[in-house]
Amino acid sequence: MPTLIEPKLAQLTSWLPTGPASPLARNSIWAMMGYGLRLLIQAVYFIIIARCLGPAEYGAFISVTALAAVASPFVGLGTGNLLVKNVARNHRLFPEYWGNGLLITLASGSGLLGVVIGLCFVILPRSIPTFAIVLVCISDLLFVKFVDISAWAFQGFEMLDKNAQLNILIGLTRLAGIAALAIAARHATVTMWAAVYLGGSVLAAIIGVTWATWQLGIPKLALHRVRGESAEGFYFSFSLSALSIYNDIDKTMVARLATLEAAGIYAAAYRLIDVAFIPVRSVLIAAYPGFFRQGADGLQASLHYGRRLLRRVLPYSLLAFFALVFMAPLVPYVLGHRFAQATEALRWLALLPLLKTLHYFVADALTGAGYQGLRTAMQAGVAVFNVLINLWLIPAYGWRGAAWSSLASDGMLAAGLWMLASFLKRRNCVISTSEGDLVTS
Repeated sequence: MPTLIEPKLAQLTSWLPTGPASPLARNSIWAMMGYGLRLLIQAVYFIIIARCLGPAEYGAFISVTALAAVASPFVGLGTGNLLVKNVARNHRLFPEYWGNGLLITLASGSGLLGVVIGLCFVILPRSIPTFAIVLVCISDLLFVKFVDISAWAFQGFEMLDKNAQLNILIGLTRLAGIAALAIAARHATVTMWAAVYLGGSVLAAIIGVTWATWQLGIPKLALHRVRGESAEGFYFSFSLSALSIYNDIDKTMVARLATLEAAGIYAAAYRLIDVAFIPVRSVLIAAYPGFFRQGADGLQASLHYGRRLLRRVLPYSLLAFFALVFMAPLVPYVLGHRFAQATEALRWLALLPLLKTLHYFVADALTGAGYQGLRTAMQAGVAVFNVLINLWLIPAYGWRGAAWSSLASDGMLAAGLWMLASFLKRRNCVISTSEGDLVTS
């Protein structure tokens, strides 16, 4: 059987720069399968929820998850990224980073729960049920983060098959509960959906942590490492939070500054953008440990690695743009006539996969070469810009204003990161030349 599979795998992966059936190619296919199937499963239960709840109640549900997404990167304080970075270079360090990651995830997630629930009560409309807010926050700030740290563990060993299976697992656990609820209750409330959402996350977290421990090793605490790496871990967390702000906070702001119905329409269109971006994200996930290895030789090496990958995936992103524009009229047939305006929203957002492709590869190249702090600063600046411009655009133009600010933010980030990388590369070349002259003299 393997002799029949390998030629097919080689055909599927020959477009990647490292050659047919290379580890990166196989991992990209696994990541695409994992995240692709996870989003396909999410798309199924997203359609079920959207059709059952309608734009307003779906907007209420998504506005809570979006606000939790902004805070969730601070759960774990970057330990997942640190695990990948260090384990990719030295597998023997895994037990220490696994133990630290689990403990810090539990402590930080528990601490953030009360803060985020309180912010939900202040920021979100009062019409959203309190219990639904609590259930969603517990799911996304605690149990989903245990699934994430388990996936990071497998990614550190470049075991993207296991990473993919974990991503599929969390989707399947939620889909089972949501499908059962849709069949059992004709008029399920937002709170009932939130309870099922939490149940799936709990089950996936238990399986994920148990599986990673059984496959990779028993966790071991090494808290002496925390102090020395806390700043870098915070940069990772802050960077991901900034990313979540300009990706997700607009959904919460639409719910607050416009209407829940507008938030539901905008969130439905944005979910389809996430689906379109999956092939690119899969390559990024598979290549992430490689950026750290290449970055050990400096920025020029990691940028070269990133450019090689970018040239291969850019045609797909262009194709995705045209596909989203031309297929947008099909959205109401899938989600129901109440989501008719999602057609226009999807067309406005169709350029996002291309813009994200342009900035993610250079951003990971900077991270791999040790410039996470500068990457974080750039992303934080764009996040602040996104929030400020949304305060003007959303009250005036509703979800259209949120779409325009998303395009402006991703475009600004792409331009800023490429200019930053170019400046650092030139500066490093000047320093290297000066040091060479000193040695010669």
